[in-house]
Amino acid sequence: MRARICADADEAVAGIEDGSTVLVGGFGMAGMPVELIDAVIRQGAKDLTVVSNNAGNGDTGLAALLATGRVRKIICSFPRQSDSWVFDGLYREGRIELDVVPQGNLAERMRASGAGIGAFYSPTGVGTLLTEGRETREIDGRTYVLEYPIKGDVALIGAHRADRTGNLVYRKTARNFGPVMATAADLVVAQVHEIVETGEIDPEAVVTPSFYVERVVRAVSAA
Repeated sequence: MRARICADADEAVAGIEDGSTVLVGGFGMAGMPVELIDAVIRQGAKDLTVVSNNAGNGDTGLAALLATGRVRKIICSFPRQSDSWVFDGLYREGRIELDVVPQGNLAERMRASGAGIGAFYSPTGVGTLLTEGRETREIDGRTYVLEYPIKGDVALIGAHRADRTGNLVYRKTARNFGPVMATAADLVVAQVHEIVETGEIDPEAVVTPSFYVERVVRAVSAA
């Protein structure tokens, strides 16, 4: 399978539909595909469910998308930081739904989707409000809660380098959720700093194979 090399971010996000579930990579701003998010803002899709580690930082990237009022629900691990004022305001006004998922469970639920796993049991969150009323099971003397996969219609991820086939490598902490999100969505769009010829990336260094990637665009801000 060969990814499509897009001319710009607007082409890369074309066709995202209202009501889509969008997986957005990033750990804070590390690895966040800001140019793809800005293109979604221009594209106009609404009533979105966003899955990300955070609920936006400052006024850029994911926070800017939230500020448009077009995100109905966010599923994340860390909805509040010192600079998450956009989300905080929307939530206090009842303008956005929130589903808090422990970070490990968030990653594993997306990985389960990509691996075709129907559900799994996790000990994380047992005994807290996050799992109240949920199905639990005792296994070897420990209580586990049933977790279901998270599947995206679209994944927007940031990588360091791609080849023209769509194989991806990441840089340091920017790797974060990109690899599992790429396996868990129907349409995977990667924003990268550099596009090289096929064969220039050592196959042993490829993190996300091109099999998972439909579209690639080089970031305008890339050095």
